[in-house]
Amino acid sequence: DKTVKRAISLEEVKRIRGIELQADPSLDFARDMFMFSFYTRGMSFVDMAFLKKKDLQNGMLSYRRKKTGQQLSVKWEKEMQEIVEKYDTGNSPYLLAVIKQPGKEERRQYLNMAHLVNRKLKALGKSLGILVPLTMYVARHSWASIAKSKNIPLSVISDGMGHDSEATTQIYLASLDTTAIDKANKRILKSL
Repeated sequence: DKTVKRAISLEEVKRIRGIELQADPSLDFARDMFMFSFYTRGMSFVDMAFLKKKDLQNGMLSYRRKKTGQQLSVKWEKEMQEIVEKYDTGNSPYLLAVIKQPGKEERRQYLNMAHLVNRKLKALGKSLGILVPLTMYVARHSWASIAKSKNIPLSVISDGMGHDSEATTQIYLASLDTTAIDKANKRILKSL
């Protein structure tokens, strides 16, 4: 089956980042988790939920992908730091405020938060007039699609996302952005 388009444009990502949401803390948190994923090259929500403070050392965030077991490192940027500082995790070993009670049914806490965040993101997307139903997965797809549109080599996108092979990345990107194909078709049709 053909993959459903799950990417949004850079302009839409900018709108999500820029909207004022402090009046609704859960919507604000959902947006911040979306942006954190985008900032970290489309990190999956499960990997974000289980990031530990000790995973951040010497300006690098290192973690092992739950899905593939692959070890990834991301250069720590100020945008990431701003989100971490916004949410106090106190004595928790976790970097982000997803699992609020360490050691107590952590998987259930992660799943409940994932449902809440995705529900809030869909509402946010609708309020902004974004046609793609907004979820955490959209952040990952959008990072890849935007990287492709900026002519970043497939091998770099693949490595950045932690894919096992470039073939996986090609499948991932195949349905995301037909803009270049549409432009090529327009040029061909104009030449008739």
